[in-house]
Amino acid sequence: MLIIFGGLPGSGKTTTARALAARMEGVYVRVDTIEQAIRRSDVLKGEVGPAGYVVAYSVAEDNLSLGRTVVADSVNSIQITRDAWLDVAKRCNVPAVEIEVICSDKAEHRRRAETRPTDIEGLVKPTWQETVAREYDDWGGRAIVVDTAARGVDEIVADLVVQLRRHGLRDI
Repeated sequence: MLIIFGGLPGSGKTTTARALAARMEGVYVRVDTIEQAIRRSDVLKGEVGPAGYVVAYSVAEDNLSLGRTVVADSVNSIQITRDAWLDVAKRCNVPAVEIEVICSDKAEHRRRAETRPTDIEGLVKPTWQETVAREYDDWGGRAIVVDTAARGVDEIVADLVVQLRRHGLRDI
């Protein structure tokens, strides 16, 4: 199965995706990590652009073809990136589940975005203004929506496991 996480920076997406991947012993693929590795390689002289996503799709496809469950972690703010993840699942003939992570408490979301430390060397996190100004396409009701404002990660992951079982995931 391909589990596709998305959400604005600071929403709790990485914390939730990592915890779910650990619980399932799934392969965790994070676009931020890939993009920062590309920057550090000093191969690209400009913006990373879609390169990080394209690499992530390939890594996910390799692991799905080996029969592994993949948890993909990226902002996925535009429809084209979400559709590309779904195409990966289709090519591998595996189910895909989209999970949009939100933080409905705007003050808490801002606090997280402004105070969270970076866990990737050299990664510059977006400012709050950059976060709220980001282009963000509606998910069209097709995703499981997880609100991290008032619930802990363990509770959220337990709920996600139940929902993912309904979508065909076994052995968690």
